[in-house]
Amino acid sequence: MPVIRVELFAGRTREQKRAFTKALTDAFVTTCGGTPESVQVIFQDVAKDDWGVAGRLTTDPAPANAVDCVHSIEGKGPPVFLVHGIGARRQGWAGLVEHLKADFQCISYDLRGHGDSPKSNGTFGLDELVADLEALRSKLGIERAHVIGHSLGGMIGPAYARAFPQRVISLGLLSTAAFRTEDDSAKVKGVVATMEQNGIPQTLDTLADRWFTDKFMKEQPARIAARKRQVVETDPQVFLNVFRIYAETEMAPWLHEVKVPCLVLTGELDGGCSPRLNRQIADALPNSELVILDGLKHAILIEAPDKVSPPIDRFLKAHS
Repeated sequence: MPVIRVELFAGRTREQKRAFTKALTDAFVTTCGGTPESVQVIFQDVAKDDWGVAGRLTTDPAPANAVDCVHSIEGKGPPVFLVHGIGARRQGWAGLVEHLKADFQCISYDLRGHGDSPKSNGTFGLDELVADLEALRSKLGIERAHVIGHSLGGMIGPAYARAFPQRVISLGLLSTAAFRTEDDSAKVKGVVATMEQNGIPQTLDTLADRWFTDKFMKEQPARIAARKRQVVETDPQVFLNVFRIYAETEMAPWLHEVKVPCLVLTGELDGGCSPRLNRQIADALPNSELVILDGLKHAILIEAPDKVSPPIDRFLKAHS
């Protein structure tokens, strides 16, 4: 029987040790085979000042309860997790997947409370969304993967790479934000306050104007209506919850800890995830490249997958 000896800081609860045991056992079985019953985990408590045995896993709290998110898989090759944004669905990646699936295994999923994925009890934060991605990776038995996220997904990806660096080959940060000024933060939080006061449906035109160019809204009214319908069909509490996460998350203090290769990409006309902010994101990441797409706002995956795909395809192939 394999025995895994684990040294933890003293004071861990039984529930935390149980959760840690399950995570270790699942990882061992996935990597080495066997059954969970064939693995024994033994804990040894150590003093808090004994940094010689202190690692990231021993200092972090037990993983948040994860939701079993519904997912789709297309294509073959190195795996790529695709993480959508606020009020969207995994189908929003369809245009990009068409370009990538010949060379990559594309795994898209609905965030908790979105599309076909179940809701969780109560509010949740970025840590829970990271836990959901890790649960999906573990469920699929994937050792390492590329992770590409759009908008809020562009925050989930780096947070996941920070928590599980050994699981990430590279990152794509699409149309996301960090290094917001006080004015930037006030504006995005003001959108949340407006939705809370006036209602989400009453704010949809404002959101659409931030997401799409005038030309696309004029030429593709059905696509705009479909995106608005996704928002309306998302539980209002879930939508506001994820919008608050997006508005309140600030990656600036820790982006430098993300060491994997990163592609930072945004639209030239994206007001909330502007080139100004994305240049700062790229500068903060130790290993990154920056792409600014001319003439686009926020909804780049819907409006212009043909423009988004070439730099992503090139980046993934360079780091696979």
